[in-house]
Amino acid sequence: MQNLEALRAELLASFEQAADLAALDQARVAALGKKGRLTERMKGLGTLEPDARKAAGQELNRLKGELTEALDARRAALEGGALDARLGAEKVDITLPVRPESEGRIHPISQVLDEMAAIFGDMGFAIVEGPDIEDDFHNFTALNIPPEHPARQMHDTFYFPERDDGSRRLLRTHTSPVQIRTMKAGEPPYRIIAPGRTYRCDYDITHTPMFHQIEGLVVDEHTHMGHLKGCLIDFAKSFFEVDNLPVRFRPSYFPFTEPSAEMDIGCSRDGGVLRIGEGADWMEILGCGMVNPRVLEMSGVDPARYQGFAFGLGVERSAMLKYGIPDLRTFYDADARWLKHYGFAAGDVPSLVGGLTR
Repeated sequence: MQNLEALRAELLASFEQAADLAALDQARVAALGKKGRLTERMKGLGTLEPDARKAAGQELNRLKGELTEALDARRAALEGGALDARLGAEKVDITLPVRPESEGRIHPISQVLDEMAAIFGDMGFAIVEGPDIEDDFHNFTALNIPPEHPARQMHDTFYFPERDDGSRRLLRTHTSPVQIRTMKAGEPPYRIIAPGRTYRCDYDITHTPMFHQIEGLVVDEHTHMGHLKGCLIDFAKSFFEVDNLPVRFRPSYFPFTEPSAEMDIGCSRDGGVLRIGEGADWMEILGCGMVNPRVLEMSGVDPARYQGFAFGLGVERSAMLKYGIPDLRTFYDADARWLKHYGFAAGDVPSLVGGLTR
């Protein structure tokens, strides 16, 4: 058990002098392996007297623990250095696509929103947005929707937990609250469209819990039902790109418009294929009407002086009709094959000059 301190210094020095992990492992074997120098010292404990064996054993175990800690520290340092060297040597250009042959596509919802914005923008409409989380007043009350209306029920609307004052926030069920916020924010006239996400508790081939709507509002001192019809007829012809598109308006009921109407376009269903244009059938595409005077009044607009019209249509349903997409749910499946088939090239920017679709 002579020269234990010299052995300690020598073995620690061998660890520090190891230039890489392979050299460090060799130093470990030379020190702590089956035939290592410290292991040989431990084998010699059996030749000592009991008291001396106990004292020497404690010293050797202490040295073994110290060597193990030093070995682990040196290994961690070498591993860190090796990683730094590898990171410095290996470089990846993250601006390059993983698959050079891949090509991004514009989602049909984004494309159709741009198409609609191009058409209404040419008519002088401005785009206005609002919050997805609304209160009862903007989503229901200000739109003349009575307390007993089914749309207010839990099975139709996503409500948040009740607040301390008893009120409840909700996910907007339509983009009509944007119209209310626009009218309360400033004086007439208004000529706006409000595209955005809306939410309702429904899910099937033609409904999803989250979907997109675009609504329009025109309010001034002279607008009448004839302006409403002209605006929407021109929109439908431009959007579906059919010059001789049959159109009709049917009386309907909406709490926020009076009178109210639904707009149908002509179509045919020969052989199970839907074609927009001339045909014996009709397809409803949107709801519209003159803004109810009560809505104007609750929004701070004088109904004795001002009047106007409003309309709203679903973006997904419009895309399905125009581009022959059979199932609404596929819009949100994140299927790259579906997007490659129905998507649009990044350069296909809709315009009334160059065309909505190319």
